[in-house]
Amino acid sequence: MSRPLEGVRVLDWTIWQQGPVSTMMLADLGAEVIKIEERVGGDPGRGVMSVAGAMIGTSSGPNFYFEANNRHKKSLTLNLKTPEAREIIYKLVEKSDVFVQNFRKGVADKLGLGYEALKKYNPKLIYASATGYGPFGPDSAEPSFDYMGLARSGIMTAAGEPDHPPLAITGGIADQMGAIILSYGILAALIARDKYGIGQQVDSSHLGSMTALQGLNVSCKAMLGAEFKRTLRAAAPSPLWNHYQCGDGKWICLAMPQQDRYWPDFCKVLGVQHLEKDPRFDTMGKRAENAKDLVPLLDKVFASQPRDHWMKALKAGGDFIYTVVNSIDDLMRDEQMLTNDYIVEYDHPRIGQTKIVGFPVRLSETPGDPRGAAPEFGEHTELLLTELLDYSWEDVARLKEAEVI
Repeated sequence: MSRPLEGVRVLDWTIWQQGPVSTMMLADLGAEVIKIEERVGGDPGRGVMSVAGAMIGTSSGPNFYFEANNRHKKSLTLNLKTPEAREIIYKLVEKSDVFVQNFRKGVADKLGLGYEALKKYNPKLIYASATGYGPFGPDSAEPSFDYMGLARSGIMTAAGEPDHPPLAITGGIADQMGAIILSYGILAALIARDKYGIGQQVDSSHLGSMTALQGLNVSCKAMLGAEFKRTLRAAAPSPLWNHYQCGDGKWICLAMPQQDRYWPDFCKVLGVQHLEKDPRFDTMGKRAENAKDLVPLLDKVFASQPRDHWMKALKAGGDFIYTVVNSIDDLMRDEQMLTNDYIVEYDHPRIGQTKIVGFPVRLSETPGDPRGAAPEFGEHTELLLTELLDYSWEDVARLKEAEVI
C-alpha cells in the first residue's frame, strides 16, 4: 500500500536528534530521505552510545540512538568545504522538495547552503531549520541541546512538587517535540506549495515547541496572570485527581474532575463508606480544604491490596476514570501499546529481531511504516551520485581521490 509522502524527496543535513527525528518521521510516511553527512565522522549521533551508556548502564549493543533517529534514510558523505561537494548539493536541490538543517545560525549561509542560495536552484524548495530559540532575537544564534530546551521553556519548574528544584526529563523530550513541530511545519509548507506553487522557509525551535507543548499553562499565565502551581501528591487539592501506591509497590492513577458524582461509589469500592458523609470530606470543596487529611487515608487503603485488585474493583464498581502508572519497561508489555502498534517488532538487517517505536498516527488507507534501518556511514554515496545525479564511475573515483566524498 502506498504511503502519503511517496514521491517526496528530502535532503537531511542534520545531526543529533531534533533534526534527524523530524526527517525520520517524514521517511516513515514514505518520503525518500537523503542524509548528508560530513565526510569524516558523519553525524555525531553515530557515536552516542559512549555518552548514553552512563545513563542506561551499558555502552555495548546496537546504537539505539542513531537507529531511532535515522531509520529509512540513505547516507551520502560529502566534504562540504569543497566546491565540488556543494555542486552535488545544488544538483540534489534541483531534484528535491525539502531541505532540512539544524546547524547554528550562519553556518549554512557561510557554506553556501542557506535558503537564499538554494532557492536559486529550486524556487519551490521547502527550506526547514530547527534551532534552539527561534530565528530572530538576541539569542537566535546561540547553540542549544535538548537540556537547554527544557530549561528555557519553563517545563523544568512545572514538573514535580513545590519543594523540588527544577527537574529535568530524560529521553530528549525537547528534541522530540521540536522534531514533531518541524515536521508539522514541513507538511503544511508542502500543502501550500501544491496549492500556491511557492517554496518557503520553515523554522521551529526548542523554545517554541516546548511552549506549544505547555499551551494551557502558558495561556493561563498570559490571559490571567497566573500559572498552574506544583502540588504535593500527599495533599492534592483533588484527591480523586491523584496517584496512589498499591500494596505491591505499583502505582495507580485517578482522574475524576467531577468529584461529587464519583465520591459515593468510590468510597464503597474502597470500603470506606464512613468517609462519604464525614463532614470533612462530604463535598468537593471540603475534600480540597482537608486534602492533607484525606490523601493519607486513601494512601493507607490503596497500600492494603495489590494494584490488580484495585483495577478490578474500580472496573466493577462504577464508571470511574483510572489507569496504571507505567514505567518505560512496562510499555514493552502493555497490551494497548502492542495492539495499536505503538511498539512494533522489526527484523533489522543487521541487529536481527528487535522492537522499535511505532508510528504514532493511524492512517487507515495510507499508513506510515516505522520498520526501517538507519544507513551505514556513506552507504548510498556512490548509488546516489551515479543513479540519481548521473555521475560516471570515473567521476566517482575522481571525487574520492580529491576527498570530496
